[in-house]
Amino acid sequence: MSVVLTIPRTSRLSSMINAPGGISIGVALTQARDNVQALQERGLEIVAERVAALMALAPPVPDGTDALERRSTAYQLARAVIDAAHPFQRDDLCTAASSLCDLVDAAPEDRPFDWRIVTVHAQAMQLILALPPEAADTRRQILDSLAQVVAHKIPGAAAD
Repeated sequence: MSVVLTIPRTSRLSSMINAPGGISIGVALTQARDNVQALQERGLEIVAERVAALMALAPPVPDGTDALERRSTAYQLARAVIDAAHPFQRDDLCTAASSLCDLVDAAPEDRPFDWRIVTVHAQAMQLILALPPEAADTRRQILDSLAQVVAHKIPGAAAD
């Protein structure tokens, strides 16, 4: 017979709200938003660093032994873009990075990987980072183009 032991935990936010003389939910949410906004600049710096690392990642040498390692590095860098961009609702960057992850995942390990995929995605993310906030149509066109790459390279994937 197994016994399940649960240890109730309360979040810091819950403690602040429920404590005598605690803060209101509205004030707590405002403070949380302000805290996240204060981190946005650093988050986008991390995104830019990871995209630059993707751009600098050299393709593996044909018939080289490091092909899977390079692919894995590209995947890890794209995943790091998602991790750094997601808290700030940068769905455009997350979608581009996710597209690269999908393509790396779907690539057969026994065949050479089309490294142009990494280059195109890194360039797309660089462009998205450089676009002004009001360039929503351009962002959509970039993401549509990346979706077409996914649809072409992964059988059964549909471009939106």
